[in-house]
Amino acid sequence: MTYITVALNGLIAVGAYFMALRIIPRFKDMFIKANLFGKDLCKRDKKEIPESLGVLVGCVFLVAMFLFIPVPFTLEEAAAMDVETGGKPATFPHEEFVELIVALLSICCMILLGFADDVLDLRWRHKLLLPTIATLPLLMVYYVNYNSTTIIMPKFVRGLFGYSLDIGVLYYIYMGMLAVFCTNAINILAGINGLEVGQSLIVAASILIFNAIELCLGHQVDGHKFSVYLMLPFLAVSLALWKYNKYPSQVFVGDTFCYFAGMTFAVVGILGHFSKTLILFFLPQIINFLYSIPQLFKFVPCPRHRLPKYDPQTDLLHISTTEFRKDELNILGKLMVTVLKTFKLITWQEMPDGRVITNNFTLINFVLVVFGPVHERVVTQMLMGVQVLCSIVAFVIRYPLASYVYDT
Repeated sequence: MTYITVALNGLIAVGAYFMALRIIPRFKDMFIKANLFGKDLCKRDKKEIPESLGVLVGCVFLVAMFLFIPVPFTLEEAAAMDVETGGKPATFPHEEFVELIVALLSICCMILLGFADDVLDLRWRHKLLLPTIATLPLLMVYYVNYNSTTIIMPKFVRGLFGYSLDIGVLYYIYMGMLAVFCTNAINILAGINGLEVGQSLIVAASILIFNAIELCLGHQVDGHKFSVYLMLPFLAVSLALWKYNKYPSQVFVGDTFCYFAGMTFAVVGILGHFSKTLILFFLPQIINFLYSIPQLFKFVPCPRHRLPKYDPQTDLLHISTTEFRKDELNILGKLMVTVLKTFKLITWQEMPDGRVITNNFTLINFVLVVFGPVHERVVTQMLMGVQVLCSIVAFVIRYPLASYVYDT
């Protein structure tokens, strides 16, 4: 019955796609009237664009998943109704049922908190707290159902730690940090038309390909089925949003979509038991985070907005810059910029009055450092190309190379 269940999930996903496609344009004016809009700073006309439309596709996703809930727990043999008693059999998968419910609860909480962030414009420290709150139901159910905190050690350290190691509460801290990273990593690599949704589509497609491979190999079947059940509707509603968010954007997705997407990925990674592989699909986001560390942690002055600068005469994007005096930097800040300058990863211009001008440390600006002024559509395509390339690298690491580190 697994194939039938997945097929029905796919049909519901198709329905979710057309529902999202239909309601997004109908709500655009309503969001503008509610003052939920932003100006597209990378366009000549700087027109007002409805923002936070991620909440709509998040709601459509939840409706689709609510409709899907009875399907696996009616059709699957272990969950089918007992013909004689009319009740649930002793083999009914209560743990899987609870996992699906709590996954949707965590995603729902993240959509709510993400929309609150869009409306209230919360500080960065709050952005780190919100995913932690939304992950609590997930962690509590994991504790009740599994409470497995043992990790398999790589071959080269088994002489020291043995085949496996129980890390206890650190495992829960790791899962909580995974949710925080997934939600904020997408949010940091953002700001130009279609980039947030585009990178999420590629990550979702990569996860589905990985699930399909693992299901064919018969590895952790229940976990990968669970992932497919969530990823198909997510991919569908994201495709609908992509149609309106790609260049030139008719709608902005807001922090709500970034949080919704990140939490959905974190949920399938944790409950599908492939969190290490999930991290591999986030290689561009990890690179962007590492590149951004000097500014994110204030070792180098960080402006509120680090979007590229738009030149209306050429219709091209240029690097955005930040200015500071070298004596303002502490030892760590000086060390970081020295390393980045040495490897030519940043621009560096020293002025006669002692000021320094350098680009903002984001992957978007780095693309412009390497390739020079580029059209916004092309920048998005480049970064999505990087995302695809990194997914290919992730599969190479996961399959051919993993056998050198772990048992196959």
